[in-house]
Amino acid sequence: MVTTRVVIHGAAGRMGRRLLAIGSADPELQIVGAMEHAGHPAIGQDAGTLAGVAPLRIPVQDHLPDNVDVVVDFSAPDATDSIVSLCLERRLPLVMATTGLEPHSQQALRAASSSIPIVWAPSMSLAVNLTMKLAQAAAEALHTYPGGADVEIIETHHRFKEDAPSGTALKFGELIAQAMHLSGQAHGRHGRPGARPHDEIGYHAVRAGDNPGEHHIIFGMLGESIELTVRASNRDCYVHGALQAAKFLRQRTAGLYSMFDVLGM
Repeated sequence: MVTTRVVIHGAAGRMGRRLLAIGSADPELQIVGAMEHAGHPAIGQDAGTLAGVAPLRIPVQDHLPDNVDVVVDFSAPDATDSIVSLCLERRLPLVMATTGLEPHSQQALRAASSSIPIVWAPSMSLAVNLTMKLAQAAAEALHTYPGGADVEIIETHHRFKEDAPSGTALKFGELIAQAMHLSGQAHGRHGRPGARPHDEIGYHAVRAGDNPGEHHIIFGMLGESIELTVRASNRDCYVHGALQAAKFLRQRTAGLYSMFDVLGM
């Protein structure tokens, strides 16, 4: 069995700790590093203890260790540029699971993919990516529907999420817009905006409690409608997807890959 040696960047965060816990139990993976920024209170702690599992005898560090196959980033938008630079310098594959990236960080990722293999997706969830394929197929079928189909996307996340709409909602919209040749967007509605333009996708972001993420895609026609819903009950679905992406990247050449590639869709 081939074992993939993985470093988790953003190890002390909620997602980082779950990556450590689940990754350390996967026989196809070996956690060889846990990274946080210099000065973080978790520096020096055992990564396993931090994650609530048996000690891994790997301290949380502020630098990238040797003997690494893949780096998984689940940190924060302002921390991604540094790990992209490190992976470029060391020619290491990178799973970019952090969302809400600024345009300059997105451009840096695209540029880096000419030299190293990168999986970058707005969601690592199998269910989300499968639903994206279903939404894409529905949009293609409804493109010529008599009278047209209106598209609304409603997403709900926990109160701590800082970006809106979610990157996943925007990706749903991008795929649908391409299939239906839509160019307009509406982000929420209030007052008297008038009749709904057909050539737009409406986005609505809800922030409440500890919801790990759900998306509703509505195709509204005259006399009938289609609704697709994908909902996470906890964050482990994103962790499993990110770790699957790490295994996928181990033998890949330079390029920008999506979860569609990882999942064979």
